[in-house]
Amino acid sequence: MLDRSKIGHQFKTFSAPIELGRLKFFAKAIGETNPIYLDESAARDAGYRSLPAPPSFPFSIDLDGPELLPVIRVLELNIAKVLHGSQEFEYFGQICAGDTIEVRSAIKDMFDKKGGALEFVVIESSYTNQHQELVAKATNTLVYRN
Repeated sequence: MLDRSKIGHQFKTFSAPIELGRLKFFAKAIGETNPIYLDESAARDAGYRSLPAPPSFPFSIDLDGPELLPVIRVLELNIAKVLHGSQEFEYFGQICAGDTIEVRSAIKDMFDKKGGALEFVVIESSYTNQHQELVAKATNTLVYRN
């Protein structure tokens, strides 16, 4: 059984610059063809201050953290038994090229199914820009196979 006393554990907060080239690369990687995600002039013409981040981009910001998947260490997980269960995003503002995003993440919940054969770890992250505006939240559920 996973250590449920870790519910509420907050991971190290970090900041990440959002670069124009990275946004274009991400847009291409997900097959986005809307010019607002690929051309800065089109983005500005559409009312954005710069190239906007495509949907689901906040997940890639998590990869800039000081440690890749710190939940593995905190819960002493065997990475071979970890599956990505789900990811949900809620948007409150726009992330654009040139922003600096601060990421705060915490373990929000843990529960099991199938008599403990599957355990779930729910991690909530918030993304705040350089103006201290909350621009997005993400909920990531990992599945741990016992």
